[in-house]
Amino acid sequence: MSDKNTKKSLERFKYEVADELGVPLRDGYNGDLTAKQNGSVGGYMVKKMIEAQERQMSGGSNQ
Repeated sequence: MSDKNTKKSLERFKYEVADELGVPLRDGYNGDLTAKQNGSVGGYMVKKMIEAQERQMSGGSNQ
């Protein structure tokens, strides 16, 4: 995957996670969001990526 595609995928993933958590993240300025809201998006992204990697390493495909 190219660097450009990776960035687009992570950006899309960020918005999916924000939507899932109910954080009103939008394209452009988001300075009105709290540090807690922003941190929850980043933290949950990391959690989901770790879970996916663990599944891949264990040979499982369950989501």
